[in-house]
Amino acid sequence: MDSFWEYLQNLTDAQSIISLGFYFLLIVVFAETGLFFGFFLPGDYLLFMAGLLCSTGRFDISIYTLILSLIAAGVLGNYTGYWFGARTGRALFNRNNSLFFKKHYVEIAEEFYAKYGGMALVLGRFFPIIRTFAPIFAGIVKVDLKKFTIYNLLGSFAWVNTFTLAGYFLGRKYPQLQDYMEYIILGLIVVTTLPLIVAFLKRKLQRNTNIKELK
Repeated sequence: MDSFWEYLQNLTDAQSIISLGFYFLLIVVFAETGLFFGFFLPGDYLLFMAGLLCSTGRFDISIYTLILSLIAAGVLGNYTGYWFGARTGRALFNRNNSLFFKKHYVEIAEEFYAKYGGMALVLGRFFPIIRTFAPIFAGIVKVDLKKFTIYNLLGSFAWVNTFTLAGYFLGRKYPQLQDYMEYIILGLIVVTTLPLIVAFLKRKLQRNTNIKELK
């Protein structure tokens, strides 16, 4: 347990984030929203932390520049994911699992997209894994590019503003929050991953039920 808290503290260390800088944030957002191996990147808490550090003056950039740049990175990331999905097609479902790729993540994105349609590109931004693979799956099924662009812009705008502005305004009102970042990040991890865990368990239960029925 101590090592887990140490890991969280390292992730949320303000000095580390500042030393990595503004462009690091943009790279993380771009990778997590469009590159299939970026599913493990912690986009939510970095957006929140960027807003918090910006509000306290420890991140030397205006909130307007920060938000607009992060939105642009998220939009470009989704376009990259869409292009990748369109180029690989259904062959991606046949790719072998590896450290940086899990086939069932694509299947989860497929089910999420089947349930919510184009809005999966907006809602999916708020869930790890889904925000990485939803645009890739949209490319696989060749969603109309104009519709994809609309959902892409809406999703990036909503995601970035929600987490970044939450960190910014909370930081302005309660600057001492930066001393409790590990607890905030743990809360964000639980809130954003719990629905995916539930969906995964339901999916596994349904498969087991189908197998028993076939027998």
